[in-house]
Amino acid sequence: MAASPAMTGPARHRSWFFAILFIVSIMTLWITGFAWFVLDARHPPRQPPPSDGIVALTGGNGRIEASLGLLRNGSGKLLLISGVDPHVTLSALEPELPPALARRVTLGRRATSTAGNAVETTMWVRDNEIHSLIVVTAGYHIRRAMLEMSRSLPDVALHAYAVQPPALRRPFDRKTFRLMAREYDKLLLAFIGPASFFRHSSDAF
Repeated sequence: MAASPAMTGPARHRSWFFAILFIVSIMTLWITGFAWFVLDARHPPRQPPPSDGIVALTGGNGRIEASLGLLRNGSGKLLLISGVDPHVTLSALEPELPPALARRVTLGRRATSTAGNAVETTMWVRDNEIHSLIVVTAGYHIRRAMLEMSRSLPDVALHAYAVQPPALRRPFDRKTFRLMAREYDKLLLAFIGPASFFRHSSDAF
């Protein structure tokens, strides 16, 4: 027997209520997580423990300089700069690097995405028998980079070194918000399980 209007009205209202409640809950979770993400990204880097290797993920200001600084002070024995343009040389990146240090630097030219950085780093780590690794990238990128690295290198001790680029040092404006929201959404996608499009398309970090 068909339901009467008196029965369908309350049911319809309940459906709308739960739909709105679900949307509000998702928005609240996103906003809460985003606030944590912004605060976490703005933390200054901490000195990592001495490690076998260092990897710098290119794509933003200060990453290569920071990784070379770590190499100079003995924080790592070897350095991989992942995602370097095919035409860029080490002397162009750091013209005053002593030859003894230059011999310990590898330029990785294959990676075009964070997932690609992880693949390139994994090959380098295996080739050089590295058991501990410092990961250098921007504060807004470090969580996703560490997630990808931990998936590719579950048996390697990973230490984060989050660089503070200009985007994180300037006042929080609309441009910074868009950058942080985009990076936060990429992190959420990486946690969910990277789809083929997300993993294989290049990203701007």
